[in-house]
Amino acid sequence: MSVFDEDDVLHGESEGEGQKEGQEEDTELLLEESTAMLFPSVCQIEPCSLTQDMIVPGLSLLCRTGNGLAHAFVKLDIKDRHLTDIVLLRSFIHLRFLDISSNYLSDLSPLAALTQLLWLKGDGNRIEGFQGQPLGQLTYLQWLSLAVNHLCDVEGLGGPSLESLNLIGNGIQRMAGLECQSLTNLVTLELRGNRLETTDGIYLPNLRCLYLVRWLLLLFSI
Repeated sequence: MSVFDEDDVLHGESEGEGQKEGQEEDTELLLEESTAMLFPSVCQIEPCSLTQDMIVPGLSLLCRTGNGLAHAFVKLDIKDRHLTDIVLLRSFIHLRFLDISSNYLSDLSPLAALTQLLWLKGDGNRIEGFQGQPLGQLTYLQWLSLAVNHLCDVEGLGGPSLESLNLIGNGIQRMAGLECQSLTNLVTLELRGNRLETTDGIYLPNLRCLYLVRWLLLLFSI
């Protein structure tokens, strides 16, 4: 089993780079299959908590931890497990890459403990808003995808290191409340498949790519 340094992970294994085409295909599939498959009625959803047995097979990418003396798995894939809570993740503080997509999650508060998180994919869940969620506290988070959730606004959304944000296929109507002052590193913003009537509230100094309509790409050269 190979062991990687943190720099190797960020520059050679970074999940946010080199997989753009595959991520776009996954997002398009989510858009096409969304309501019937991803959002069954509440009465059909049985509580399902994350367990150790679910976590173990999803762990990968063994790396040195911050002090360089110990090692830990930093990547976890637990997508499509019918999960309604992920409280157990609080113990996995060394995770840097996490895929929790295609579950029934509405509460991401356990992620507050994952202070080393760089990459988070939470597509196809039941997240309704950013208020009360810990995403703004994840100071190293660079790539975030919450496509096809139940989002109606972006109130409270921020992140000092965030560079790429995917919110495709939600019900967002307005961008007021976006914490632009803490999103100064955001370069790419995906908003296709929402209900936006205006871009008021999007004041991002380093934004280069803004996707608004399903097949329309607006390029900004600031």
